[in-house]
Amino acid sequence: MKYHKRVSSENNFEQCIKCTICTVYCPMLEVNPLYPGPKQAGPDAERYRLKDPQICDEALKYCLNCKRCEVSCPSGVRIGDIIAIAKAKSRHGHSVRDRLLSGSDSMDGVVASVAPALNSLLEKKSVRRFMDRCLAIDERRPMPKYASERFSSWFRKSAQREQEGFGKYVTYFHGSYVNCNYPELGKEFVRILNAVGYGVRLMDDERYCGIAKISSGLLRQAERDAERNVEAIRKEVAEGRRVIATSPSCALVMREEYQHILGIDNSDVKNYISLSTRFLYRLWERGEIKLAFKEDYHRKVAYHSACHMEKLGWVLYSTALLRLVPGLELVMLPSQCCGMAGFYGYKKENYDFSQAIGEKLFERIRQTGVDTVVTDCETCKWQIEMSMGLEVMNPITLLAEAIDFEKTRDLNQNK
Repeated sequence: MKYHKRVSSENNFEQCIKCTICTVYCPMLEVNPLYPGPKQAGPDAERYRLKDPQICDEALKYCLNCKRCEVSCPSGVRIGDIIAIAKAKSRHGHSVRDRLLSGSDSMDGVVASVAPALNSLLEKKSVRRFMDRCLAIDERRPMPKYASERFSSWFRKSAQREQEGFGKYVTYFHGSYVNCNYPELGKEFVRILNAVGYGVRLMDDERYCGIAKISSGLLRQAERDAERNVEAIRKEVAEGRRVIATSPSCALVMREEYQHILGIDNSDVKNYISLSTRFLYRLWERGEIKLAFKEDYHRKVAYHSACHMEKLGWVLYSTALLRLVPGLELVMLPSQCCGMAGFYGYKKENYDFSQAIGEKLFERIRQTGVDTVVTDCETCKWQIEMSMGLEVMNPITLLAEAIDFEKTRDLNQNK
């Protein structure tokens, strides 16, 4: 397996200077005394793992893969990637739960056809109790709702023909969240891009980004999906299109983890993979698009900077784009992990840690007095909605709500 050979050189544990800054920024250490911290679980333990690859550290399972250790590291050590590879090596088989939670790509067609019934079933206390007892999916955690029509199906049926005739195009990487759970976000993205003069394409052979499989240690399966995605992205880039995601986790895994964890060389295309808010703001900043907003639009929202947005360094693009909305009062929340970390917070053994990590963020949100939170990350949205009952929206959703589409189309047609 490719990823068994590369940790010492490409993930550069030798550069760790043992400063322990990463331990200060680790959200898990504050709530779980069983976790030794990123320095010990990552670079320190890697020296032993290189001598004996079979060394298994039970504490590795507590890592959230939030990447805050990597953001804080002054030496640029890819601590989270070291731990992710070590976690995958230490596993002996994978549970039914982990395969179910990370295998939505193999079931999404079936799920869409029975979505109303499935959603109703998953709300039943008896079913959630069964999942808790038999699958170790915590019954206190509501499952995300499934859409009755996949975004990709809607696009090909209702929007693909309308994309003809634009002079400029992007390719949209929708991912599993938009495709299975919240196709409205994808529809809003298409509508905004069309209004500023861009047509939208979908990749012919998109596989889901693989972050759930990587987190569950299913690296072989993730590698197969990643190889197909990289080849598909190469075709899009060769035809002059950038690949744009609305999920920062998808952008992060495709840009960084494909290479650092799965060993797939994506160096020729990684810089053509971007995030919706980054792409739009840079177009606006260069004067290539214009945006018009509703005159009577008013909202007060709090912005939560997701961990993977901070790892990418792209928080400033989302917040700068939001600040263009004249009637928006934007409250910046302190940088804190929400504790969800994808499906991490669904697992019974992690639920209490997940909620304990998130409580600091929840308290900050309460202090703002807002009833709406904006964040780029879909699983941060789930955590805040499930834990606080507040409305949580993606920046693209807020823009779609605030933009005057008729005026915006007119402005960009006249450019």
